[in-house]
Amino acid sequence: MIYENKDQLKNGCADVIQVDGSDVRILDESKLKSVLIDDLIYTAVFRPDKATQEAACWLIHRTAAALGIMSASIQPLYEAMGRGEVKGFTVPAINIRAITYDFAQAVFRAAIKGKVGPVIFEIARSEIDYTLQKPLEYTCAITAAAIKTGYHGPIFLQGDHFQVNAKKFAADPVKETQAVKNLIWEAIEAGFYNIDIDTSTLVDLSKTTIKEQQQVNYSLAAELTTMIRDLEPEGITISVGGEIGEVGGKNSTVEELQTFMEGYLEELKRDDQKLTPISKISVQTGTTHGGVPLADGSVAKVKIDFDVLEKLSEVARANYGLAGAVQHGASTLSDEAFDKFPAVKTAEIHLATGFQNMIYDSTIFPKELREKIYKYLKNKCKEEWKEKDTEEQFIYKTRKKGFGPFKLEMWHLPADIRNKLGAELEKKFSFIFGKLKVNSTQEIVNKYIHPVDVPLELPAALKG
Repeated sequence: MIYENKDQLKNGCADVIQVDGSDVRILDESKLKSVLIDDLIYTAVFRPDKATQEAACWLIHRTAAALGIMSASIQPLYEAMGRGEVKGFTVPAINIRAITYDFAQAVFRAAIKGKVGPVIFEIARSEIDYTLQKPLEYTCAITAAAIKTGYHGPIFLQGDHFQVNAKKFAADPVKETQAVKNLIWEAIEAGFYNIDIDTSTLVDLSKTTIKEQQQVNYSLAAELTTMIRDLEPEGITISVGGEIGEVGGKNSTVEELQTFMEGYLEELKRDDQKLTPISKISVQTGTTHGGVPLADGSVAKVKIDFDVLEKLSEVARANYGLAGAVQHGASTLSDEAFDKFPAVKTAEIHLATGFQNMIYDSTIFPKELREKIYKYLKNKCKEEWKEKDTEEQFIYKTRKKGFGPFKLEMWHLPADIRNKLGAELEKKFSFIFGKLKVNSTQEIVNKYIHPVDVPLELPAALKG
């Protein structure tokens, strides 16, 4: 159910959890997992009353903390990877665009079964807009899913592609930069302690030298890193990622990586020589976000240059102490490709569209709802329909934009449908975790990651 007001919320929590100062005491963990956590997250996401919504979010966070579930930075683990102390696996970073609460439960179930340590939950700047998921809502949904499934330990929440829009930057660089800074601030407040800065959109390949091409990229990346260091909570060093090549563009080179890092580190020194730099670097090796749809709606096979990926990861670690290179746009690759990432010592891969496709294309997903969404897209996004595109290509490219407008319908699908979709996703996650060799890595995470309990002010609705 969705609590209508603060009094109904308090009554629903009675005998299950109890507010104790700035903490929560759990009175009935079984009822918390079976009933209350569902009610709290649906209230946090769908209740328009802001006071009740904020109270539900606070209760989710503090209840999770009481169970040992806290948002954390992956920085110490990545530093250990940079030193060569930890190796042999690639960290999956998963973007959740739809039915986030059920989706995240599938991830946690697979992680629990495989004793998986590092799994990142992320959302990009663009996804926040078209999925209608603000950072705080996203945090609450992931945290609630952890409670629901019985997961205990750190949660890695990441701002993916906190990207500077090149056209908007050209028109008004101050305004566009401030928009990204505002999003970073909002995300950190919501518990995102991993932020991927993406200023690679500002790389200008028309310039003569690589330094000139990368200059705005590394300068602005350093400026945003400085801001993040000013905002990070006490006791937490936020893991920051940089990017040298826009996904879908030309493949990255060692020279670009070196030029970016040297310029970036020099820029950081101008502000504070002790500032912690980025922990990883995103590169382009042949993929495209979402894949390339063919005329029949299927996705073209992509060939990744694993030699380039391996070399870039090696240079990133050896020369700069980074965890390694990061691969974007990997979710639509063929199954046999995934075990190659740990083989070439890739630090992290980002996975999104493939799971979106699983949801839409599942025989379990209601046909009527799918047709309703597609009809909406044909009307709402018709200006995006290129003349050369078939209907299948248009739908494939735009259907990610159906998740926000139809979020209510998707979250309220019958439980048996959501459970079956979750089971399909869980099976896929288990497969990917095995391929990336993150199974049986819990002890590694426990060794390096020690989450900090960041205090939250008690909402007015819960006082008294």
